[in-house]
Amino acid sequence: MCEGGPVNQDWEDRVTAAWATFDDYPEERAHEFRALIDELAAELPDGSPLGPFERACAWDSTGHSDRAVPLYREALAGGLSEVSGYKGRRAKIQLSSSLRNIGEAEQGVKLLTPELDGPSDELDDAVRACLALCLSSLDRDREGLSLVLGALAPHLPRYQRSMANYARALVEPVD
Repeated sequence: MCEGGPVNQDWEDRVTAAWATFDDYPEERAHEFRALIDELAAELPDGSPLGPFERACAWDSTGHSDRAVPLYREALAGGLSEVSGYKGRRAKIQLSSSLRNIGEAEQGVKLLTPELDGPSDELDDAVRACLALCLSSLDRDREGLSLVLGALAPHLPRYQRSMANYARALVEPVD
């Protein structure tokens, strides 16, 4: 468990358990939740990208996007995607959302757009939803709506093809 290597399951389980208690911390006790995550992150070896990622999540979830952004960046620069492709993708989604919250939506678009062509997983819809919000913040609502409709279409009991076509039509040039 060094240089971003595998973390033992006990640590992962304790992190999961900590996050399961998140709703037990009202806003006035948010600092206690962040301290709990800080304690867990402190157990990791120096240079592990998991620590900054979990700390970023804690800051972000307690309403401090500005404090989360540099931590997400640190985690990604430290190889989070190599340690866990899933957490790396989550970090990109969450960083993009935080960037939008602090007025840097264009950076969020640049970060998430390549994810549209990446390997598919359960986070695909979250990528599209967050990217849509970033686009909307840049007054590119038609592009954002296209992404959201495209993400929604496969989940509909009917009209999947129609909604997917409507989504494409929002951004394709008119003949």
